[in-house]
Amino acid sequence: QVQAVESGGGLVQAGGSLRLSCEIPGSIFRFTAMGWYRQREMVADISMDGFTKYADSVKGRFTISRDNAKNTVYLQMNSLKPEDSGVYYCNAAAYSNRRFSWGQGTQVTVSS
Repeated sequence: QVQAVESGGGLVQAGGSLRLSCEIPGSIFRFTAMGWYRQREMVADISMDGFTKYADSVKGRFTISRDNAKNTVYLQMNSLKPEDSGVYYCNAAAYSNRRFSWGQGTQVTVSS
C-alpha cells in the first residue's frame, strides 16, 4: 500500500502562513489527481494537468501545486484563520479512481 507522508504543519498566529508538503512514493503520483483534506473534508485538489479547485472557505488564501519530479503536492496557506486549524492530510482527489493509505497528517494550529 502506498502511503502519503505529510509535513509542514505547525503553530502560527492568525494572518500568518504555512506551506504543507506531501510526498507519494512511486511513479503513480504523476498519473493521479491529488487533494488536501482537513478532517477528511476536501480543502483543495489538483488534476494531473494542474487544474485546481478549492473549498469556498479557502479560496483566495490557499494555493495547491504539485511537482511531479519530486512526487510532491504542496499547499501554500496564507492569511490563516483560527478556523483553518486541524489535521491536514493528502490523498488522491475525491474524483480519482485511486486511493492511497492515509498518512499521519500534519497538525495546523492557528492562534487568534
